[in-house]
Amino acid sequence: MQRIAAAILIASCAAGAHARTAAAPAVATPAAAPAVAAAHDLEQDVGRVMQAFDVPGIAIAVVKDGKVVAARGFGVRKLGEPARVDGRTLFEIASNSKAFTAAALAMLVDEGKLQWDDPVVKHLPDFQMYDAYVTREMTVRDLLTHRSGLGLGAGDLLWWPTTTFTTDEIIERLRYIKPATSFRNGYAYDNLLYIVAGKIIARKSGKSWGDTVRERILAPLGMNTTTTSLLENAANPNASHAHSKINGRIAAVKPLPVDNAVGAVGINTNAEDIARWMTVLLDGGRVAGRKGADGKELRLFSEAQSREMWTAQTPMKIAQPKGPLAATKANFAAYGLGFQLRDYKGQLIAMHGGALQGFYSRVLLVPESRLGVAILTNAESGGALNALQYRLLDRFMTGSAPTDWIKLVADDEERKHAEELARLKQAADTRVATSKPALALGAYEGNYSDPWYGTMNIRREGKKLVMSFSRTPDLTGEMEHFQHDTFIVRWKERNFNADAYATFALDHDGSIEHVKMKAVSAETDFSYDFHDLLFTPVKQPKAKP
Repeated sequence: MQRIAAAILIASCAAGAHARTAAAPAVATPAAAPAVAAAHDLEQDVGRVMQAFDVPGIAIAVVKDGKVVAARGFGVRKLGEPARVDGRTLFEIASNSKAFTAAALAMLVDEGKLQWDDPVVKHLPDFQMYDAYVTREMTVRDLLTHRSGLGLGAGDLLWWPTTTFTTDEIIERLRYIKPATSFRNGYAYDNLLYIVAGKIIARKSGKSWGDTVRERILAPLGMNTTTTSLLENAANPNASHAHSKINGRIAAVKPLPVDNAVGAVGINTNAEDIARWMTVLLDGGRVAGRKGADGKELRLFSEAQSREMWTAQTPMKIAQPKGPLAATKANFAAYGLGFQLRDYKGQLIAMHGGALQGFYSRVLLVPESRLGVAILTNAESGGALNALQYRLLDRFMTGSAPTDWIKLVADDEERKHAEELARLKQAADTRVATSKPALALGAYEGNYSDPWYGTMNIRREGKKLVMSFSRTPDLTGEMEHFQHDTFIVRWKERNFNADAYATFALDHDGSIEHVKMKAVSAETDFSYDFHDLLFTPVKQPKAKP
């Protein structure tokens, strides 16, 4: 699974994952508004994408010049069942929730309840990062801009896959996560600081993040079926099911609730509702046709805050797509507040990707063309999003016949996957297959502790070792010897596609000093940040004489 939610932003325009230029350059005046793409073109494109990328269901929303051009579904909600996706079918949109968090904070700024450059500790006195200077200097703005010094996805194993940590526990454990770079040195996508941002919203509003977003954003926009937790989805039969690849084949899988991370990934919505959200974003926060209690036009947030959210805050590295995809290369890339910023064909695009187990999504806003596009899927395919993204942008930005991005992206995905399979085969073929572990299997058993995650256990079951993460029920798997003192942990939940190396280092006396882990495949979702863990054996207290 290659998540971007959460977001590495899965777009080929973003570098690697979750690095961004200080200010967006002037953009060209848009061409005359193109004719609306014919309905059968959209049907044909989505059908090809579903087939090429193994996606059971897709919802598309397009808004243009203040009008909803499309808000409809394609395919099925769950593989093997007849229920169809329609414009009201709910999807998890994961990191596209970050824009809602940014908007809620913008509303608090408008109301004078906080400022973007307030220190976080002003609003959360117990907040603490690993470095005391960073703790003191980090601002509300820093929480949203991926420049904290944390590594890519650092600490995501505190909430992903589903854990028993509370939101407060996750925030408390930030102080134990070592930085990867200096503060504000560069861009690296993170989720944990959006969880902190969600906590500030709850603290300043006096209500939970979910209740605040529902009352302050969803209700005024008429997003009446959008939810802020999977628990709410249970009351709505028109909800899409999660799908992942298992041994290369698409399959329905169980959902993974992440209620402890709602500030980063909490929203579930549909094509009709997200069309309303995009319309307001393109209108700078104005809710067309609605008046507030004072009789004036209703606004969620001011034009000033709209500009702030779409102003470059952190420069990003520009990806260098190869071959026919080189035409998608951006001239600038940056992160704003809850949005990634880039250009395409001379126009600014404010966008974001979202990914949780079984769901990928993308939202793109082109202010000069007054265009918004949302793509919601119930599978884990960045290629599907990329192909549709460029097909739809080409159709609605210029009105010209679009490039066959579907074939080009599919061919590129196939090439990259083949290269990764070849690399994995080489690693297996060149290992020292005749090597043995240095210790008897029983010597590896015991509890191990990492400073920020907590404990992991290794136990024997028959002739196998089994690893289990104490606060993550589904992270349990058999350990297969690879070479020397390195094992591969094969997680029982095969849809994770996140098998990991576990390498033991021995002390001078032959005892285990520590265990380090890293993902076996480069295609593993970055939120499985095994490489950030350093497990050391938990010493058993000596028995009293």
